[in-house]
Amino acid sequence: MLVQGKDYKSVWMEGSTVKLVDQRLLPHRFEILECPTCRETAQAIKEMVVRGAGAIGVAAGYAMAQAALEAPDASFRSFLEQAAEAIRATRPTAHDLFFAVERVLRAATAASTPPQARQAAVQTATRLAEENAQAGKRIGQVGVSVLKPGMRILTHCNAGWLAFADWGSALAPIYEAHQRGIALFVYVTETRPRAQGAKLTAWELNQAGIPHAVIADTAA
Repeated sequence: MLVQGKDYKSVWMEGSTVKLVDQRLLPHRFEILECPTCRETAQAIKEMVVRGAGAIGVAAGYAMAQAALEAPDASFRSFLEQAAEAIRATRPTAHDLFFAVERVLRAATAASTPPQARQAAVQTATRLAEENAQAGKRIGQVGVSVLKPGMRILTHCNAGWLAFADWGSALAPIYEAHQRGIALFVYVTETRPRAQGAKLTAWELNQAGIPHAVIADTAA
């Protein structure tokens, strides 16, 4: 999605480095955190640099791809399994995380040689991220059919593009409606105790130019 006129995903991989929008700093600062290693990406997941089950899953898949790139040939499988265990322990409440770890691990361990496994891991993690973004876009295309001009919509927490690779889930139809010129107004609950609504959802809507107001949770 657009940030100051430039298109970003919430998390992506360049070479062997994973890059994430640092959600801890929003809405006051927009910065990209670079994680060159599997350990650093896992730590970013644990410290809530990335939030939202979809985005966490994408980050976990990339972390597994990094583990495959880092694993020595002599102990390739055991290195991967240890990395998988460490990544699973970062955010044990997010099911997408476990799904991504298993999918990349399975692809890597099914390969015949370490070089093939590394390639398979990167390709699988990349495909997982693309599928996540496309699913969000499709949610927007389907969900926009229930939105009519002048509607007022209440959101809770954050289910926008920051919570997925791109587009999001609950906010995706709102973004699609905005692109189609359907005028909407969004009430954003602050979402205590971490204020994901006030800090993240409101920031996203502001970037997109969608009219909104932040309200107290109890005002809903």
